[in-house]
Amino acid sequence: MTVMQTTAAATERALERAPEAAPEDGATRTDICSAPPRRHPRPDGQDRYTISEVVAFTGLSAHTLRWYERIGLMSHIDRSHTGQRRYSNRDLDWLDLVGKLRLTGMPVADMVRYAELVRAGDTTYEERRELLETTRQDVVERIAELRDTLAVLDRKISFYGDRGRAHVPHEGESTR
Repeated sequence: MTVMQTTAAATERALERAPEAAPEDGATRTDICSAPPRRHPRPDGQDRYTISEVVAFTGLSAHTLRWYERIGLMSHIDRSHTGQRRYSNRDLDWLDLVGKLRLTGMPVADMVRYAELVRAGDTTYEERRELLETTRQDVVERIAELRDTLAVLDRKISFYGDRGRAHVPHEGESTR
């Protein structure tokens, strides 16, 4: 069982033991670090996957997986006796994190730097935290920009949906 699956299962068990801890609206809250279920769940008890299985699990191409390994974004991937890559659950968890970092817009060079810091060990916690805080601030700013953009779209949709049908523009009035 992966960390994310364990977190979701633990949350469900906690809510069963203490229903008063559940949100009032009836929604189930889970750890904000847990991800939605994967499109292709990993087989129970399995911890070795071929590159084609990882492609199916992640949606990444085989070329991208090889590139991640080549640039140092992925640590050494084990090989079978025939030389085929064998990915572990830990590798898949790492790819899940890399996917999240990609969604933040973090540059590949920063992701590689983060991977190097992780491999360097516990003495790099402060650098890792700083890198993630910078990325978080970028995400917060992007969310604010997207909220502003959404507000503009909502105004336009409202205009065209409600008032736009009944409103006939006066001479010189814009309907953009």
